[in-house]
Amino acid sequence: MKKISIVIPAHNEEGNVALVYEKIEEVFSGLNNYDFEIIFVNDGSRDNTQQKLEELASQFEKVKFIEFSRNFGHQPAVKAGMDFAHGNAVISMDGDLQHPPELIPEMIKKWEEGYDVVYTIRTYPKQISYFKRKTSDFFYKILSSLSDVDLTKGGGSDFRLLDANAVEVMRKFNEDDLFLRGLTSWMGFKQAGIEFTANERQAGESSYNLKKMITFAFTGITAFSVKPLSIAAYLGFLFSALSVIGYAAYVIHSFVVETEISGWASLIMTIVFFGGLQLIIMGIIGIYLGKIFKQVKERPNYIIRNKNF
Repeated sequence: MKKISIVIPAHNEEGNVALVYEKIEEVFSGLNNYDFEIIFVNDGSRDNTQQKLEELASQFEKVKFIEFSRNFGHQPAVKAGMDFAHGNAVISMDGDLQHPPELIPEMIKKWEEGYDVVYTIRTYPKQISYFKRKTSDFFYKILSSLSDVDLTKGGGSDFRLLDANAVEVMRKFNEDDLFLRGLTSWMGFKQAGIEFTANERQAGESSYNLKKMITFAFTGITAFSVKPLSIAAYLGFLFSALSVIGYAAYVIHSFVVETEISGWASLIMTIVFFGGLQLIIMGIIGIYLGKIFKQVKERPNYIIRNKNF
């Protein structure tokens, strides 16, 4: 009998963890020759998530939990679950039931066909806001164009299945700013995608706001590409050339028509513009230096306070 490990990060999901278990239990009750375990990773929840997980674990031996010492983030939580999973395959999914457990049999079927990675391509129901859909599409379009990984539109969901061999490779990564969606694409293996429509959150409120989306976007771009540095250099050359050409033409024109070279306003605007451009370029360089600074300290991605296995 093959074993499937289900990794579920949980941050303030006290109203969802029991529902998630029930749904997954129902799915596997219809699957022959497959056993499962659920590894909940409590990512510094401030509600009663840990208490609910301990109650579940006391009732069902298939429920495992890992409790972080504080909130380390969604990606380290997924990584922690993979580090402790022992299934023939590992499925990672969110704990708010937006990732439908009913898709698990189809993912397993693709895995049995010989695919090492089965990722999901997320589509949105009509009730999801236009802004959410467009910003998500824009993010993956920009990421694919600026980085060295090719993420299918909507295929960056953390709802995926990895074969044990792929999980073993994932465990070896020790990057400070984890971007598992990109790493899954980067490491190769035989991959296949499945479309799904995201469900509405069952309970609680999402903590994934616009600020976190932007931060996540910067993490993804800078984790897999140095193209922003190249773009900064090109911008420097471009605007330097334009300024030389433009002001040289202005000076020549002024001498020819014998007009006084003045214009404090234009001078100040020019200084402010190029000063801002320099700050942007320095900021891009600073982001990469900051990533190096954090990486060389080699701090762990997460700290475990408690676990039941």
